[in-house]
Amino acid sequence: MSRCILTTSLTLLLVLGAAALELEASQSPSKRKSTRPGTTTTSPTTEVQKSDDPKPKDDPIGEKKADEKPTKDEAPLDQKKSTAPKPPKIERATFGGGCFWCTEAVFQRLAGVQSVVSGYAGGNIPNPTYRDVSTGLTGHAEVIQIVFDPSLISYETLLVYFFKSHDPTTLNSQGPDFGTQYRSIILFETEEQKQTALKVMKDYKEQTSAKGRSKRITTQLVPLIAFYQAEAYHQNYYQNHSDEEYSQTYIAPKLKKLKLK
Repeated sequence: MSRCILTTSLTLLLVLGAAALELEASQSPSKRKSTRPGTTTTSPTTEVQKSDDPKPKDDPIGEKKADEKPTKDEAPLDQKKSTAPKPPKIERATFGGGCFWCTEAVFQRLAGVQSVVSGYAGGNIPNPTYRDVSTGLTGHAEVIQIVFDPSLISYETLLVYFFKSHDPTTLNSQGPDFGTQYRSIILFETEEQKQTALKVMKDYKEQTSAKGRSKRITTQLVPLIAFYQAEAYHQNYYQNHSDEEYSQTYIAPKLKKLKLK
């Protein structure tokens, strides 16, 4: 009796085990969870590969990584040349050719000249006044100091206008003005300016000699030691007083002769 019961129980267990295996085999593989290391299931049919790179693989073309070095033909940003225009080179010239009211008006009208300041130079007294210079005892001459752009007008061209705008053969006088303060004088700042002045003076002498005028040039050529700006009422004189008698008698005709009016 007991053997019959045992045999029946074993048979039942085998049947149940076979049914369980058949049931498991009939299930869809897509419903099983993956246990492969390094993957995670986000849907019943899709797996996403994990990555250590936080950026997507389809980075925009040309995007630079922070640690990416420039190519051979590409300079680093801090070494690239600036495209900003360079400031113009500026030079100075200092001349004296009689009353500075006249010479100032001439050079203010030349292209390339940035500024013209009337003043005193060539003497031995610091910070002279107009009254001091007018005595003729300071050694100073009435001069103008020109700031110009040499890419637009050369120092030589300024000298040519200098000799055209006054008479360098009259000693210590120009027109109605007499005294050492009205002498013809060039004050150079560099050796190049000195040599240029010598060349222009030689050319002027040859030109006047060819025209039958062989008077001696009295123009002084000396280094600039100091320039002292004249009083405010001497600056831009013709511009501010073009209707005055002196302007109409002496300055206006000179500008017309030089075709600068």
